[in-house]
Parts: sequence; C-alpha cells; structure tokens
Amino acid sequence: MPAPTFVAVMDTALQLPSSRPRTAATPTATAFDATPSAPSPFEHVTHIAVGHILSSALNIAITLRIADRIADGLTRAEELARDTGVDADALYRVLRLLASTGVFAETGDRTFALTPSSETLRTDTPGSLHGLVAWLTDPFHHRVYADAMYAVITGRPAVERTAGRPVFEHFARTPALSAIFNNAMTAFSAQVVPAVLDTYDFAGLRTLVDIGGGHGHLLASILQRYLALQGVLFDVEHVVAGAEPLIAGAGVDGRCRRVSGDFFTADLPVGDAYVMKHIVHDWDDDAALVILRNIRRAIGNASGRLILLETVIGEGSGPDFGKLLDVEMLVMTSGRERTADQFRTLLAAAGFELTRIIPTQSPLSVVEAVGK
Repeated sequence: MPAPTFVAVMDTALQLPSSRPRTAATPTATAFDATPSAPSPFEHVTHIAVGHILSSALNIAITLRIADRIADGLTRAEELARDTGVDADALYRVLRLLASTGVFAETGDRTFALTPSSETLRTDTPGSLHGLVAWLTDPFHHRVYADAMYAVITGRPAVERTAGRPVFEHFARTPALSAIFNNAMTAFSAQVVPAVLDTYDFAGLRTLVDIGGGHGHLLASILQRYLALQGVLFDVEHVVAGAEPLIAGAGVDGRCRRVSGDFFTADLPVGDAYVMKHIVHDWDDDAALVILRNIRRAIGNASGRLILLETVIGEGSGPDFGKLLDVEMLVMTSGRERTADQFRTLLAAAGFELTRIIPTQSPLSVVEAVGK
C-alpha cells in the first residue's frame, strides 16, 4: 500500500474527532475511519485546545521510534517499553491515545499495530515523515509557542524571547537542533519535490543555482532527471557541509558544485536560473527584497529565470495550509506566507516580473518570474 501524501496526512491530522463508530482494527490496521462527522462546538474547540497533548504524545513515539519497533515485530506495550527503557504502563497510555486518533491501532490487550499514518513515521521507508514530525513536535517548538503572545504584542518572532536570538542564529549555535531542522527540511523535500518535478519543466536550462538549498535534496532530484543540467548548491557553511552524502548518494556529485556563503551579502554563483524552496517565506518583505535583489544582480542584464517554491495563500476564508504555516512564520521567523498579489508586488520591487503560478500536488506552488 503506498504511503499517503503529505497533504493527505495533514488533512487527517487536522480533522476533528468523529462520533461515528470505527470498524474493528486488525493487525494490518487499515480499518481506522478518519472521516469525521460534524463536530459539536465543544468537540471543535476542545480538540484545538488539546493539540499540544497530541503533539507531545507523537513526539514520544517519534523519539522512541515506536513505528520502527512495531514493524520489527514488537507489538505489546511491555515489549516496546523493555526495548526502549521506559515505563510500560506510561508508554501504553501514550500509545492508546495515539491509537484513538488513528496514528496506531490497538489490536488487542495492550498490543499495537501500524496504520497507514504510522507507516509514514518509520525511518526506513521512502517518503518517511519521521524527520519532519520530529521537528514539528520537538520540545523546542512547544517552548516557542508558549511565548506566542510575545509575537502578537510586538510583531517580533517569539523565538527571540524563547532562545534569546533569531532562529537561524540559534540553529548555528545548537548543532543538535540544527540537525533536527535540516532533517525535517529534507523530509519535507521528499514529499514536495516529486510533485514539483511532475509539474514544472526544467529542460533547456544550463546551470541551476539552488539558493538556500540545505542538504541538496531538491537540486539532486532535479539533476537526476535532467542529465544535461549543471547545478550549484548555495547555503551557509555548516549546512553545505552536511550535503555531501546526499549529493554523492544521488550520483550527481560531478554536476553539483557546493558554495557556501550568506545570501544577503555574498556574490552569488552565476547561473541562468535560480531556485529557492521555502526561503522567501522565512523573511519579511524588506529582508526578502535584499535576497531577491542579490539574485537579480547575479543574473545581470540577462532575463534569467527565478523559480520560487512557496505556499501561496488562496482567496477566501476557508481552510488553507498556508494560513497554518503563516503563524509558524510569525512565531519562528520574521517571515510570512503570501498571496499571489503579494508575490507579484514583491517580485516587481526586486526587478522581476511574475510570469505564472503553478499549483502542485503538494502544499507548495511554483512561482515563476523573469528578470526585467
């Protein structure tokens, strides 16, 4: 059974508890009914209010690699507790909660099985969400959100109150947390990159520069598909240093040059196209303009192509993943998610013309622009 897409997983995670009866769970645990009935106002509000409890329980399961252990045949709470060195009854209570939401399935007396959702938490499966969920549920995240009111009062990122410095500076000083974040971005890329490649044609480009490209998952995937393309991975030194295994493992080492630097101040590598995945959303308009204008200078007089992979907030007041991510940007960075009109205005101020926005089968769209 193929793993559910990132969008499907997020949709399920955001659904409210249903009063509909569930079918009996089986060891294969495919029977969880995630289709909600209309919640009462009490169910609606309390489910939102207890989100931190579910997130903390999920972090315990991630940290203890429960999904991997169940896949290896350890299914009883007592077995899992012995293997992880924790209290059996406490672990059972956490897993019982997660099973009630469909993350796991309780198949018998204190016995658990995987579901399609917990299959995505395994570390040894393609498209694993383990790294992404590890970051989203990390205790550091909870501490930042405990200071969320600071962001609303001041307009400044809450993380500056929590950590005493901007988030990317904090990552540079805390290698363990930085590794969790970069692994999350790699896991997120694994979900969105196939959708981008199925949607956007990179043919005809000679050199593609990935600005803020992290460990290189996006660029390596593009180079694997377009064999005549040369690539340049650009990011800060401690991030680029971690990219070598992924680039080499993808078999594109000979076509992927690594350059370290600060995209605010450095002379950027020359290419005929520049791609950035989830970079512009990290910054307010003033800071984003510095990055975009730096790219525009690197392009020079040519009408080089700019390819942004970003969430684009749609019109209307309905549910939108971009609105959820926008609050993450509010508390973690100085950035924001933007509408199509906001992207058009921002790009024009940097010397680019927005040519098209292409939705993908992922939370991100391709925002394409050319130098003018």
